[in-house]
Amino acid sequence: MSWYKSCVTPMRFTAEDLKRQIEQTPGMGNMGQADLGMQNLLSSMASAAQNSLVEGCPIFIERLRASPKLAQAIKTLMQNWNKEETK
Repeated sequence: MSWYKSCVTPMRFTAEDLKRQIEQTPGMGNMGQADLGMQNLLSSMASAAQNSLVEGCPIFIERLRASPKLAQAIKTLMQNWNKEETK
């Protein structure tokens, strides 16, 4: 398998991961047992982030940074993915 085929993966984290990160942030204090509303908010944030963020290997990231045209071409391809499939 080529390196680029396993180079980009969706970021995986949960509401508990977000809660731990918030608790470790200076000034945010200890949330303790978060109420149901906060748990729902954290779950929604985790779900939304997983749908929009990816983790990439350093080689791929460096190539994107070095070539804005390549990054734009990939962005355009992804934005038009469904349009291409329906043709």
